[in-house]
Amino acid sequence: MKIAILSDIHDNVWNLQAALRALDNTDVMLCLGDLNSPFIVPMLANGYPERPIHVVFGNNDGDLFRITKNAAAFSNITLHGEFFRGELGGRRISASHFHTIAAELQTARTDLLCYGHNHLYLVEQRGDCLVVNPGPIMGFDPGSGQDVPASFVVYDTEQHDVESFVVQPATADDISDSTMGLVVKPYAQAVQ
Repeated sequence: MKIAILSDIHDNVWNLQAALRALDNTDVMLCLGDLNSPFIVPMLANGYPERPIHVVFGNNDGDLFRITKNAAAFSNITLHGEFFRGELGGRRISASHFHTIAAELQTARTDLLCYGHNHLYLVEQRGDCLVVNPGPIMGFDPGSGQDVPASFVVYDTEQHDVESFVVQPATADDISDSTMGLVVKPYAQAVQ
């Protein structure tokens, strides 16, 4: 099973649309919070049709009433509140928007631990547990006031590994593959 993991959308509909277009070969999505506005919910549901989307809330998801109302209209979206803990593709997964809550969720039996919030991409093996912060789809780190790669990852439950990707402006060489002038490239190729 391939699991799309993204976080910190912060209403960046352009980067989100490019990322969703690149996720056709995935089976399920974990969204780690900070969607921001309720209108992001139908964009997720319609851009990732007929596949499950698990959402945890972030600190910038202020209009929870309308986010919840919008999510109720889509059978493929499940809201989990502050954290998700479950099994997908035979792997035990824990996820939260916050690294502090995610750390509390980690047990000796956790295969994959995911969080967002700090807008800092991280893929790190800690014992048997793979720890992932996919980075922000937004492409900005408010802590440093700097642009950062607009990134997301795809976790392969069989390989227990991730492929990392970046949404970036298209060049003349890849404009035919672009969505609104944006392309998705492997993280290692895009960030040097």
